[in-house]
Amino acid sequence: MAGGTARAMWERYEPVHDLVYFAPEARRTADALGMRGFWMGYFALRAAPLGAVSPPVVASSFYVFHPARVARALPDAWGHAAPRDVLAARWEAMDAAMTRLFGPDVVGSAELAEAADLAWEAAAAADMPGRVLAAANQALERPERPTVRLWQALTTLREHRGDGHVAVLVGLGVGPVEAMVLKAAAGESDGPFLRETRKWEPEDWAAAEAALRERGFVREDGSLTRAGVAARAFIETRTDEAAERPWTALGAERTARLAGLLEPLARTVEDAGLLPPGNPVGLTRQRFAGR
Repeated sequence: MAGGTARAMWERYEPVHDLVYFAPEARRTADALGMRGFWMGYFALRAAPLGAVSPPVVASSFYVFHPARVARALPDAWGHAAPRDVLAARWEAMDAAMTRLFGPDVVGSAELAEAADLAWEAAAAADMPGRVLAAANQALERPERPTVRLWQALTTLREHRGDGHVAVLVGLGVGPVEAMVLKAAAGESDGPFLRETRKWEPEDWAAAEAALRERGFVREDGSLTRAGVAARAFIETRTDEAAERPWTALGAERTARLAGLLEPLARTVEDAGLLPPGNPVGLTRQRFAGR
């Protein structure tokens, strides 16, 4: 696969995983649980596999959010619904979202069941030392419904990749705001959108830009220097390399089969317009157009 197996697979499973953030079923589910506003639902739905954890744990593992943004949602969310109830609700929401988007014929097909089993096998083979979010998701029971089994497996793989990405950033001394500045400078996300949704002040963003200028990574206009392009490429390459284990375990032939099964699902999510422009996960229309 061009660009490496781990990256190619990420481009195919990330849109399906992202339904938990952008599908209306997810918001309705969070509201029904008593969550107050989008962000309380976001943190509860994503952090639920960890249990009723405190804000500092979530801020650390999610990495790019201001601790105050997390503290506005947690631990209050656990007073509205216990993590086990949130987990059950998010699976129901994802089943409903996938059924609506892909259609009952697709979600009831042998192909989707095959994709779910292949993805579950890959996720079960993922290496977990040092990967807290991924390990918490991997430890969940195997869902019976293929839709939920597929979504949960892809979520484990996504958090596995994300945990590895954070480890690379920490190893290079790239802090949370600096990581977002680099992402925006590379054209993968919208800078103001990242800063505002992650609840950082303009002063925090300016300080991160200044630190990256001092390292020679960005110019005064906010664009990447040659050194910044190289640093960004190194971060992404190391992230890809750290995410290869599940695909090595699954094998080239079955990984390619899963990629083919996921491709139409990813395109359906993209065509539905659920992923906002400048979205924080870095999926761009160019990525889809290039496949």
